[in-house]
Amino acid sequence: MQQTAQEFQLKGLFVVTGGTRGIGRSIATQFSRAGAHVIANFLRNEAAAGSLASVAQRKGLSLEILRADVTTPDGLSRIEARVKELNLPLRGVVHCAATGVHRTIDKMSGRHLEWTFALNVRALFDLVLRLLPQFERHASILAISSLGASRAVPYYTAVGASKGALEALIKHFAAELAPRGIRANVLTPGAVATEAWKDIPDADARLAEAAARSPIGRLVTVEELALCAQFLCSPAASGINGQTLVVDGGGAMLA
Repeated sequence: MQQTAQEFQLKGLFVVTGGTRGIGRSIATQFSRAGAHVIANFLRNEAAAGSLASVAQRKGLSLEILRADVTTPDGLSRIEARVKELNLPLRGVVHCAATGVHRTIDKMSGRHLEWTFALNVRALFDLVLRLLPQFERHASILAISSLGASRAVPYYTAVGASKGALEALIKHFAAELAPRGIRANVLTPGAVATEAWKDIPDADARLAEAAARSPIGRLVTVEELALCAQFLCSPAASGINGQTLVVDGGGAMLA
């Protein structure tokens, strides 16, 4: 049992983009509890960042907050510089940062699509390239996707298209970086009641429908997702590469 527990522990340094709210916050907190030092990246929401910093200090978590725009060279340089300064083995990047425009296609523009792809896809590509020399063997790249990557969801064109591209990017990372000892996988939640839903039309009705459709009779939680993320980035998942783990209580299989 002791050996099994050790296989799920995390060591070294993890960078979690979008790491101060919602799923990202839960992952950053759980990874720190599991033994890692975590850089939780954020950009705009200072209240959420300050709240997480207070929790980390109060609970003695090895977690720090770093403000950086990962869609810009300056922001990427800030993260790269901090990773080098810490001089810890870089064991992984978890890309939770995401944005999007929730509109029908006729009310969208190319600019909306470019803005969404810049954070949801391009930022991870650029960040991995920047940090590639720092990655240790047995490191992990994990991207948070959504079921909209493979199905048509109302008001989700930009985000769904970007998540589909993100999943394709992860497969190429998985194939090309495996010789370096780096694994890449995708974690796809079902509907999760986070702040991200506040911008989606009919959010309450859609969340209720998802909960009713799920075989477990409820939505999955951010804490459950964080534990799955820990597994995928731990030695226990050393044989898992280029895969998508769907965590939705089983709802997708009934859709």
